[in-house]
Amino acid sequence: MTGYIEVFGHGGDVETAASRFGGNAADFLDYSANINPLGPPKEVLEALEQGLQSVLRYPDPGHRGFKSVLSERLGVPQDRISVGNGAAESMALILLGLAPQKVGTVEPGFSEYRSLARQFGAEVQHVEGREELEWCAEPEDIERLMEQVDLLFLGQPNNPNGVQYSVEILHRLARKAEKTGTILVIDEAFMDFIPESRRHSLAPRLEEYPQVIIIRSMTKFYAIPGLRLGYALGRPEWIRAMTEKQVTWSVNGLALIAGEACLRSGERFEQDTLAQIARERARLKAGLESYGCVVTPGEANFILVRLPEPWTAASMQAALGERGILIRSCAMYPGLGERHVRLAVKDAEANECLLEALGSVMGRPDHKRHMIGAGGTCDDTAVL
Repeated sequence: MTGYIEVFGHGGDVETAASRFGGNAADFLDYSANINPLGPPKEVLEALEQGLQSVLRYPDPGHRGFKSVLSERLGVPQDRISVGNGAAESMALILLGLAPQKVGTVEPGFSEYRSLARQFGAEVQHVEGREELEWCAEPEDIERLMEQVDLLFLGQPNNPNGVQYSVEILHRLARKAEKTGTILVIDEAFMDFIPESRRHSLAPRLEEYPQVIIIRSMTKFYAIPGLRLGYALGRPEWIRAMTEKQVTWSVNGLALIAGEACLRSGERFEQDTLAQIARERARLKAGLESYGCVVTPGEANFILVRLPEPWTAASMQAALGERGILIRSCAMYPGLGERHVRLAVKDAEANECLLEALGSVMGRPDHKRHMIGAGGTCDDTAVL
C-alpha cells in the first residue's frame, strides 16, 4: 500500500487511517500526534464536568478569566497577551493583523507556517537546516533570510526534530530583527516538555525585544487538542492588531474553563510528565537505534527518525497501519528524505508495543506478545 495518511498536512488523522486500513478510529495507537501521554490533569476534567452548563452561554469574547490567570502565571501584562483557538489561530492572527508580504521559514519546520502564509497572500522564502546541526539552520543563513522577509517563523524546540537553538542565537536573531525590521515569531508550542533549567526562551526578557512574538500551545502538554487553546505574547500594539482580526467567540467556553484549570493544576502533573517523557524518550531511542534507525537527539515529546533501508516512510506507515499503529511521515518536509518519520513519546506500555511491532515488520524474531489494553494487541498479526 502506498500513499501517506497526512492528506490534511498534519498528524493525528485517525479518521483517514481508519478509512485506509479499516477498523475504528478510536482503536488506533496514534504515534503521529504529540500529545502528553498522561492525558489531561484531573483538575481539568473536574472543571469541565462542573462547567458543562457554560455551553448554554456565549463564551467571554475578551477571554478575561483565562487571560488574568495566564498573566499572573507568566508575569506578563494582559495587554501583551492574545488568546487563540489553538496556536494555529495565533499564527493566523499574526499574519492577518500584521500583514507581512514576505514570510520566512526554517525547514524542516511546522507546515502551518508555510500554508497559512500562502493562504493569506504572502510570498514564502526559506532556508534549510543541516543534518550535522541536527536539522537546525546556521544562524548566518537565518540572518540573511531575515534581511529579505517581513516576518520569520522559528520553532523552539522545532518540529519535527525537537531541537532548540541556544539562547545566545535567539538573542542574536532578536537583535537582527530590530535592525532589519523583521517580525520574529518564535513558536514554543512544545517548550513545556523541556525541564525549566534547559529551556532556551526569550520570554523572560520579551520587553527588551519589541520585534519578537512568542507563541505557545496549551493543547499538547495538557492533552486537550480537541478543545483548541493557545496564546501569543508580544508588544501591545501588535496584540491589538491581532485582536481586531479575530472572529468573535473563536475560543469556546469549555476551552477557557480548561485553560484556567490547566494553569492551576500544580507542579506534580508537570513533574510527572517531564519524568516520563525523559525516561521514555531514552527507551525509544535505544530501541530504535538497535533496529538500525538514525535518531535525532531532540528534547521534546517526539523523535525524528530515519528508517534503515529498504524502508521508506510510506512503506512503514502502511505496515504499522495494518497493525493499528499510526506514525507521522516526514517525507514531505522540505530538507528531509523519504525515510524520515516522526514518533510521539508515549507511556512504557505503548512504547513497548510500538517497538515490538517495528521489530515484527522489520523481521526481528525475538518479540513477545503483549497486550496494550482496549485499543488492541501488540502482536505479529494485524490488530484491525
